[in-house]
Amino acid sequence: MLKPRDLYEWEPSGLRAVDEIIDRGVGGGLVMLYHFGGFIDAGATGEQIVERLLYSRPHQTVARFDADRLIDYRARRPMMTFRRDQWVSYDAPELAVRLLHDATGTPFLLLSGPEPDVQWELFTAAVREIVERLGVRLSVTFHGIPMGVPHTRPVGLTPHGNRSDLVPGRPTLFDEAQVPGSAASLLEYRLTGAGHDALGLAAHVPHYIARSPYPDAALVVVETITSATGLVLPALAHTLRGQAHKTQTEIERQLADGDGELAAVVRGLEQQYDAIAGSATRGNLVAEPAELPSADELGAVFERFLADREREGGDGQS
Repeated sequence: MLKPRDLYEWEPSGLRAVDEIIDRGVGGGLVMLYHFGGFIDAGATGEQIVERLLYSRPHQTVARFDADRLIDYRARRPMMTFRRDQWVSYDAPELAVRLLHDATGTPFLLLSGPEPDVQWELFTAAVREIVERLGVRLSVTFHGIPMGVPHTRPVGLTPHGNRSDLVPGRPTLFDEAQVPGSAASLLEYRLTGAGHDALGLAAHVPHYIARSPYPDAALVVVETITSATGLVLPALAHTLRGQAHKTQTEIERQLADGDGELAAVVRGLEQQYDAIAGSATRGNLVAEPAELPSADELGAVFERFLADREREGGDGQS
């Protein structure tokens, strides 16, 4: 029978770097951010943050998981490049813990890569070993979820985990729900059950653009990570803020060029959002029902509009 330690190996230089940090007692423990690709991530919220962190900041690999044991290649086939008469490259999946530093030099960890397809319990036990070995004080996961909200209003956020108190002022939208599980959710559940601090951040992305990158959601998550952990990531926030402005401008352009049905859908969502926000301010989360199209009807309107733009030569980007 496999043991958790069989799933990963330490990178000696990266582990030494973390041990030096631990020996110096910097910050009273490391923050570990984590995000896995392959599950729900509306607006590519988590993906944008991970990609920009790894692209913009130097990093060292600390631990690497055995992808061959965890990934079903036939379900998510890695890309290979064929040139003329031979294969020249293979994009091997990598699931790893890396050491980074924020703008002030504060170290933190990033666990990222494809979501494991199998052996979730063994995987979460392995991550728990890493968390305990590296002295992680707080683990933070993040992603986007599709919601019936308009893009013209502030991005909402649902915090969860045993340290949701680090994100005050966020009302609970419901008492209980059963949803398909994920490796990230199970990891949070197992870490909190073992007495480790964990925080999850789910950004609310307008479901009519959930399949396109939505920098507004990623920006809200980054700003919340900063306030909850003390990590300073101004370059990342600046980049996302610029991208968010471009995205909003493009959405408004598409709306201006669209038909009345499309604009009516957004106005309906705005009315519903404002009604709920007003009820919350009055201490009553039950708002008057509004006559709105269903999620399927809403998505169909936007998909038809974007398809028409593509046929007319538009880029269809949002």
